[in-house]
Amino acid sequence: MTYLELSQVSFNYPKQNKQVLKEINLNIKNEVTAIVGANGSGKTTLTKLMLGILQPVNGQIRLEGKSLTEYSLAEVGRRIGYIFQNPDQQFFCPTVFEEIGFSLTHRGYGPEAVRKKVNYYLDYFELSAYKNVYPLHLSQGEKRRLAIAAILVNDPEFLILDEPTVGLDVYRKKLLHEHLLKTVGLGCGMILVSHDIKFVERVAERVVELENGQIRRDRRQKDTIGQEA
Repeated sequence: MTYLELSQVSFNYPKQNKQVLKEINLNIKNEVTAIVGANGSGKTTLTKLMLGILQPVNGQIRLEGKSLTEYSLAEVGRRIGYIFQNPDQQFFCPTVFEEIGFSLTHRGYGPEAVRKKVNYYLDYFELSAYKNVYPLHLSQGEKRRLAIAAILVNDPEFLILDEPTVGLDVYRKKLLHEHLLKTVGLGCGMILVSHDIKFVERVAERVVELENGQIRRDRRQKDTIGQEA
């Protein structure tokens, strides 16, 4: 079933004549899709359009068959979790525990419900030993896992990860790969925006390549999920 559908989507920034994206047609399902391409090919702009942060100049974007314009940004944010390329940009709480539990508390969960759910994700992402640590004191790999945990605790339907392997060594990439497999096991689809082709080949079921604002290639990969990183 199609989760996100882009029909003839074009975009250019105000006061710029050059189109960043040109007549993009793309159906995204609940699977692992990688979006690749050179710098300036339109990858990040495309994800911002999917989140409703930017509006297409032409064309239409639908979320589960409904025009994205009919959702508020908050509604889209509750359904689609976004992981920044630099996880530091997402952290603002004094401890790892509070970072994961902040949104739950804000949404009215009681202290015991917050504790139970946060502890689940601390264990799930191997962060229990750091629950009282200031998030910015974590390693890059730990920050990446924390950023994902802080999004998953809200039970999003879908994830968009921007350059998730930046700054990670081989071991940390392997850990991230394993955690993404667990996330897929929870039934959460995702988009990976990445230059890390080796990682993409191991994790993604589908690869969409952008070039000069257009889809150059759209291919499926066989037997990808579950390969060793």
